[in-house]
Amino acid sequence: MMVRVFGLLFLIIALAAVSASVFVVNEYEQIVVTRFGKVVDRNPSPEQEAVLEPGLNFKVPFVDQVNRFEKRFLEWDGKVTQVPTKEKRFILVDTYARWRISDAVLFYKRLKDERGAQRRLDGILDGETRDSIARHDLVELVRTSNRKPQYDEAQLAEEETTELEPIQIGRDAIRDEILRNAQLRVADLGIEILDVQFKRINYVREVQETVFDRMIAERRRIADRFRSEGEGEASRIRGDKERELKSISSDAFRRAQEIIGLADAEATTIYAEAYDQSSASRDLYAFLKSLETYRQTVSDDTVMVLSTDSELYGYLRSSRGQ
Repeated sequence: MMVRVFGLLFLIIALAAVSASVFVVNEYEQIVVTRFGKVVDRNPSPEQEAVLEPGLNFKVPFVDQVNRFEKRFLEWDGKVTQVPTKEKRFILVDTYARWRISDAVLFYKRLKDERGAQRRLDGILDGETRDSIARHDLVELVRTSNRKPQYDEAQLAEEETTELEPIQIGRDAIRDEILRNAQLRVADLGIEILDVQFKRINYVREVQETVFDRMIAERRRIADRFRSEGEGEASRIRGDKERELKSISSDAFRRAQEIIGLADAEATTIYAEAYDQSSASRDLYAFLKSLETYRQTVSDDTVMVLSTDSELYGYLRSSRGQ
């Protein structure tokens, strides 16, 4: 019975020892094996002590310790910081970078882990960003080239275009300057900075309010100009309308008077032709014309005083049989 117990115990210890002496390296990892805090050389080449090839590896159980580090690209995300430019304009700058562990052994000796690396990158990248921005004007940070803006004919006619201030190097050159200086400072840390980019550049709140007020004033000025031009155009259209209405009314009045004149002339001609007929016809025409006149001017309540020798009196007496 004791033999079985000791045998089982020995088997468990043996399995534990085998398990503790084996480790697996993944494709995205690089391994640094340490023994009592000192790096164990795992490669025949004296320049490379880390385990880089994926696969199964062995170590001294319970003595050696496996330290795993990333082989892939890593991210550094900086904090938004307030930085003065060369012309003493305070802006908010937000940057990020990509880096990798280029020498795992040196990285372990100098930084121990990724947390330590992030802290060192905070100081290095933030410092280099601040120094580079302080050496340049704001216009160099927001533009990359001296490309001239393209305006169409309508914009050139309606808006006041201004020439942009020329730049000397531009944002890309400043970014490259930050990257180059930061790479020199991390060369002895076992890491390599691959890329640095500006995520955002903005004014501080106090300057933002001034810039927004200036933009609002500019937009209002343009709106007032457009409104003034619109009112002028509306006045011109109203003036053209009034002038055209008066012209039409004048032409219509002139035409109406011409028609009335022609009608009066034609009526006069007819009257004259009727008057030139025989004496009896003229007398009949005169008599009928007089009757028409009396009919239009005399009503049932009209009192008339006629002389005995009046033609109308004679006509009225004859019509009554007297």
